Amino acid sequence: MATKDPTAVERANPLNMAKLSIKGLIESALSFGRTLDSDYPPLQQFFVVMEHCLKHGLKGRKSFLSYNKTIWGPLELEKLYPEAEEIGASVRDLPGLKTPLGRARAWLRLALMQKKMADYLRCLIIQRELLSEFYEYHALMMEEEGAVIVGLLVGLNVIDANLCVKGEDLDSQVGVIDFSMYLKNEEEIGNKERNVQIAAILDQKNYVEELNRQLNSTVSSLHSRVDSLEKSNTKLIEELAIAKNNIIKLQEENHQLRSENELILMRTRQHLEVTKVDVETELQTYKHSRQGLDEMYNDARRQLRDESQLRQDVENELSVQVGMKHEMELAMKLLEKDIHEKQDTLIAFGNSWKKSKQSTLRCIKGCRALKMA
Repeated sequence: MATKDPTAVERANPLNMAKLSIKGLIESALSFGRTLDSDYPPLQQFFVVMEHCLKHGLKGRKSFLSYNKTIWGPLELEKLYPEAEEIGASVRDLPGLKTPLGRARAWLRLALMQKKMADYLRCLIIQRELLSEFYEYHALMMEEEGAVIVGLLVGLNVIDANLCVKGEDLDSQVGVIDFSMYLKNEEEIGNKERNVQIAAILDQKNYVEELNRQLNSTVSSLHSRVDSLEKSNTKLIEELAIAKNNIIKLQEENHQLRSENELILMRTRQHLEVTKVDVETELQTYKHSRQGLDEMYNDARRQLRDESQLRQDVENELSVQVGMKHEMELAMKLLEKDIHEKQDTLIAFGNSWKKSKQSTLRCIKGCRALKMA
């Protein structure tokens, strides 16, 4: 077999430990209660494993905000992820923290309590160019293993952590992984397998009992349904007998009604024949009466036509007389107008004659005055 790449093995070891730690933490938390405190051993080992994962391939160069050589540098995400500003400020405000490693450990605990550790680290690993300032190219956070760990951290959102960060000495803790928590001997594996088999057998037993109970209830329901069907059948038979008796009665009534109908039809035909004879007699009488009425109508129509012609003639003559009257009135108006105009002319002529007479007199007087002079 080909020799594995040592750097790949270095990345695989913390990744496998992270898988075991996260899986064991979730299983134990779901078994004993989802709220965990700082003294819970699987939780302590989880923080140690995460610390080793973040330390893998660390360069020890400057951070986004300051210079340091610990994992605290990459965790200062304020410029990359504005929502991480609150957790960064909370870590810096914690009393008693003197080293960047202590602040990084406090940051991990606060991120777990906020259930945002996966979100923060996802924002960190997608910034590969900036992340390369802190890690070597072969570091776990620079490769696919980092993305796998971030995906595993999403499962921790089902856990509620209640951690007291203020009173805990995070600067001087020694991060050592306890592998005994994740190693199981053959006896424990055998017991577990037997427990699994017993659990499977109990599950099968419970399934059979539940199935038997369901079958019994189904049989009982079928029995009750059969009883109800028998009662319904008896009731239907009785209703059928009653219906047959009703049909016989209806057939007898139908026969009687048909006989009455035939009798009524015969009487109606006789009455129609008598009525037909009476109608024919009345029709003959009507025809004779109508002939006399037609003659009277023609005479009246002729007389109406003569009177209408006479009225038309009278109306025409009246129209002519009205026209002549209008013409005479118009001529009278024109004659009156002419008379008025001639009167005005005579008056004007008289006035002008008077004026000319007065001027002649004045001229004569002037001439006389000249002669006398």
